[in-house]
Amino acid sequence: MPDALWFTEDDEANRLLAEDPFALLVGFALDQQVTVQQAFLGPLRLKERLGTLEPAAVAKADLDPIFRQKPAIHRFPGSMAERVRELAATVTDDYGGDASRLWTEAADGADLRKRISALPGFGEMKIKSLGAVLAKRFGLAVAQDLVPGHPTLGDVDSAQALTDYQAAKKAHKAEWQASKSAR
Repeated sequence: MPDALWFTEDDEANRLLAEDPFALLVGFALDQQVTVQQAFLGPLRLKERLGTLEPAAVAKADLDPIFRQKPAIHRFPGSMAERVRELAATVTDDYGGDASRLWTEAADGADLRKRISALPGFGEMKIKSLGAVLAKRFGLAVAQDLVPGHPTLGDVDSAQALTDYQAAKKAHKAEWQASKSAR
């Protein structure tokens, strides 16, 4: 298990992502239409403001004002507060509040894919990216089948690697858009 995941410029946030499986899921849930750094700083801000990242407590909390407090946790605080609340409820209901059970109890790659895709807001890109992080940073064998052939957050093991990843991601998205337009 890594000591930190280098997805932000904040050492405490990076350690939280590595130590708390639910924090990692919250970061992925927030990772849309904001920078990677802002998305993955969100779990620490939520924990500081709410006092906990315990999924049952998060599921019961009124997250909207917490997400709107300055600086806002996300560019779209209302919808993302609801998404994180739904994620917390799913982890509480389906995994007894233990987010790590999502992957530690997965029978194989297909089962892991099914489990991740059942999370609110987790589409194909997040399935592959979370799978890559679990395979490459945590050494989870069942996640290996989810690792795509292009760079993902799973390749990030330092602040410089995050910069390199973001450049590669931008290039990959441009190629993907170009191939989509060519059809």
